[in-house]
Amino acid sequence: MNASVIARLAHLTFSLFIATISYQAVAEEPLPSWNNTAAKKTILDYVEKVTTPGTDSFVPAEERIVTTDNDGTLWAEQPVYFQLLFALDRIKTLAADHPQWQDTEPYKSVLAGDLKQLAAGGMEGVAKIIAETHTGMSQEEFAAIVSEWLATAKHPATGKAYTAMVYQPMLELMDYFRANDFKVFIVSGGGIDFLRVFAEELYGVPPEQVVGSTLEAKFEMQNGVPTVIKQPEISLVDDKAGKPVGISRHIGRRPLVAMGNSDGDLQMLQYTTIARNKEDTLPRLGIIIHHTDAKREYAYDRNSHIGQLDKALDEAPQRGWLVIDMKDDWQQIYP
Repeated sequence: MNASVIARLAHLTFSLFIATISYQAVAEEPLPSWNNTAAKKTILDYVEKVTTPGTDSFVPAEERIVTTDNDGTLWAEQPVYFQLLFALDRIKTLAADHPQWQDTEPYKSVLAGDLKQLAAGGMEGVAKIIAETHTGMSQEEFAAIVSEWLATAKHPATGKAYTAMVYQPMLELMDYFRANDFKVFIVSGGGIDFLRVFAEELYGVPPEQVVGSTLEAKFEMQNGVPTVIKQPEISLVDDKAGKPVGISRHIGRRPLVAMGNSDGDLQMLQYTTIARNKEDTLPRLGIIIHHTDAKREYAYDRNSHIGQLDKALDEAPQRGWLVIDMKDDWQQIYP
């Protein structure tokens, strides 16, 4: 082999080596779908601060609790919450067995696709829809219905599967927290049984780490099989002031980090970050996802009928909460 061939081979080998090193550096970079803005740096610096042993800011792993909202924080929530779209689709599926619904509200509006008239009926109408679509069955039966819907249903505006409308940067952030010995809980106004169907596969959050609005249930034997049946009465509305209550009941530890996107998360952010006394010195972090990207997703805040962000946005500067600008801080929205 002559010298020129050896030289070319050496150059090629060195180039491949450099390319491999560069690829590994990119692959191992934390939060790759985030732009290198102040927001990303704040998160990386915070995690380093609370996980570095021997420092005043070090927090033991058992105290590294993260709570995150779901709708509008981990996946999209416009034009209405996805769980409500599930319930509306379910009413249409069940309508053949209920011909009286054609002339009875709120079912009449659902079947006609008249969401304005449905909204005019207020929470009473929504409660009837939830009762028809979420109760009177076992938890296993309900989970099977939700799974089938998620496998086939498409978002009315994007045509995507609902599970494809998760936020890639938030998936990375949860993985980054877990890689640094944080324990991530979902704390959502959505139904706990609905969320538990997909939370582990979609987010890596197991069922026991999901907190949500909860319906009553009862135990009974059905043909010799122990069964828990979902009931129409509400046990916990895990929204606004209900979120700290849900955290207290289900988790038993005050979060170190709380993440949300709306005024429905305000009390959870307050509960997490406001010191209770002089001895309460753990460094805590509140994060708000601000929907600013009308081109890639949606842009809304103070006047939105879904995910209104008003009071929490005003309170963020005085509390030191980190406001994530989706347009500026995220390279990518969906996977």
